[in-house]
Amino acid sequence: MQFSHLYHENEQSLLSKAKNLAGYTMAELAYYTGIAIPKDLKNAKGWVGQLLEYCLGANAGSKVEQDFAHLGIELKTIPINHYGKPLETTFVCVAALTGNSGVTWLSSHVRNKLSRVLWIPIEGERQIPLAKRRVASPLLWSPNTIEEQLLKRDWEELMNMIVLGQVESLTASYGQVLQIRPKAANNKSLTKGIGRHGQMIMTLPRGFYLKKNFTALILAHHFNLPLQSEDSLLNCQLIM
Repeated sequence: MQFSHLYHENEQSLLSKAKNLAGYTMAELAYYTGIAIPKDLKNAKGWVGQLLEYCLGANAGSKVEQDFAHLGIELKTIPINHYGKPLETTFVCVAALTGNSGVTWLSSHVRNKLSRVLWIPIEGERQIPLAKRRVASPLLWSPNTIEEQLLKRDWEELMNMIVLGQVESLTASYGQVLQIRPKAANNKSLTKGIGRHGQMIMTLPRGFYLKKNFTALILAHHFNLPLQSEDSLLNCQLIM
């Protein structure tokens, strides 16, 4: 199996390669790529995503552009349980806490990252050793009109709070499908933000994350999975 120096001429080429990875374990992919596999993910957060990025030839890393910029596609791995339900929220991008004058939803990094996503579900239940966790079938997704409306509404609410100096009041409970949470290695990694009185403050970096109820519906609709009760209300909004 060859992984290095991949170039995909179109999204079907990329999707085909992703489909070929389905069924492989993390140990098998680590062996084929020559990438050392950690014992667990406690001190190697992001390793699974990096492994799949290498396997598929993604090259954006942590840049603002999509992982496959020439195709306009972002790669997102998502850990799931045996029901196909996401086990974690999904990181989208870093949230800018200053310099947001003139930024709109249409020009936002969040919209850019989510305009076209290659989702790759991965077995993620804790009782399964990392080495034995398998890659599931991938899917290509773009938000439909209602999904984009929900994302836009949350983004605008969250960005308004940042611009108005309420960043310290933001919690993960804000937003229906999109949330902002601290994203830092430790509480000493600070960045500039805007305080309640318009003054510059030092605060923890923040990131945008998709909530599990939203990604659960994406997977459920694509793979025709049964919905769980806590997802039903949001699903009703998406199909209205």
